[in-house]
Amino acid sequence: MRKSNDAADKPLPVILFGAFDRHNLGDMLFPHVVASMLGARDVRFAGLAARDLRAHGGHRVEALAQMHERAVDLIHVGGEILTCDAWEAAVMLQSPADAQRLIASHQRDRDRLAWAHRVLGTRAHAPYVSSKEALPSAARVLFHAIGGVGLSGRDDALRGEVLAKLAAADDVTVRDVRTQAWLAQSGIEARLVPDCAVMVADLFGATIRERASTPAIERIRSAAPNGYLAVQFSADFGDDATLAQIAAQLDHVARTHGLAVVFFRAGAAPWHDDLSCFERTAACMQASSVHVFDSLNIWDICALIAHSRGYLGSSLHGRIVAMAFARPRINLLHDEDLARPCKQTAFAETWEDPDSPKAVTVSGLADGVSDAFSVEQKRLAQTAARLVALYRNDFPTLASFLA
Repeated sequence: MRKSNDAADKPLPVILFGAFDRHNLGDMLFPHVVASMLGARDVRFAGLAARDLRAHGGHRVEALAQMHERAVDLIHVGGEILTCDAWEAAVMLQSPADAQRLIASHQRDRDRLAWAHRVLGTRAHAPYVSSKEALPSAARVLFHAIGGVGLSGRDDALRGEVLAKLAAADDVTVRDVRTQAWLAQSGIEARLVPDCAVMVADLFGATIRERASTPAIERIRSAAPNGYLAVQFSADFGDDATLAQIAAQLDHVARTHGLAVVFFRAGAAPWHDDLSCFERTAACMQASSVHVFDSLNIWDICALIAHSRGYLGSSLHGRIVAMAFARPRINLLHDEDLARPCKQTAFAETWEDPDSPKAVTVSGLADGVSDAFSVEQKRLAQTAARLVALYRNDFPTLASFLA
């Protein structure tokens, strides 16, 4: 029998909960997708902190701890939330300047955890993983297309907390086979579905086409009549030697393929992307057409990727947006990340064709881009359509828990 919040037996409000309380492309796209798929349902958006990201194409997000609905359904929406600990979550909610100060002043794990718990107002080790115990008003708690590739390597307290909350959930789906396999070994059965962002072209293609005609995108397209490579990488690539190597590799790409290079940020939260890294790289390059795109609006970012000749970067969701628009793509990883499971390769291994290029390190950047460009457009389009169909086919199962 349907649970209701009034005498008319109306469906319960749905709270979408996730890390869309900070600037990151994927996290900010997730609630758009799920809200659209839910149609007329009463939907609210929650994170760990109250934030208004509407100026960047996101949502006005409420703090979950401050929400006191009589009864709701709670959906954890996407992201690598299973491995995000309290310290990481709290730091990423700070300004970049404050984050650097806090990282320098909190050296011991015990001090970091105590500070994070004070800031977040929770004792949880994995604060983006909630439960009916943490939110008593929740009628049902679901996890949708989440990730947790590194969960096996986290500490016992975080791992145990996550597994207990997943075991008590009404439904769990994950976005990659590595997370699925590890959870199965731990007694948690989870269905496999693509990441929510595979739906951006299908659901929001018209919005993104409109953004492509805005001055910010038009300037890039006019300056790059032969097309451009959309490039992004996180701030941890930012030492001088690495940036010089990236610059040299991108110059080779520009010469070989006759392309402009456009740098953009896929996330402005701490530990994400730093505009100065792109400016320093551009200053090292010899190519004649190099641009730094500074918009943080997620629809501008999607339009930039959608109209590119291809995507190269460290962001998983830069890759997934490129997948959705059937653009060539390849992830850029540190040597150590390429040698071990990480979310970028786990997702690509799960959903890309087996022989498709997946990731390269800095030294192989130019060859990796060439490999990505060698994939036939028909195959790229087939992958995009297949992931949309898989996502749509599973969504009624999730919705059935809310009926």
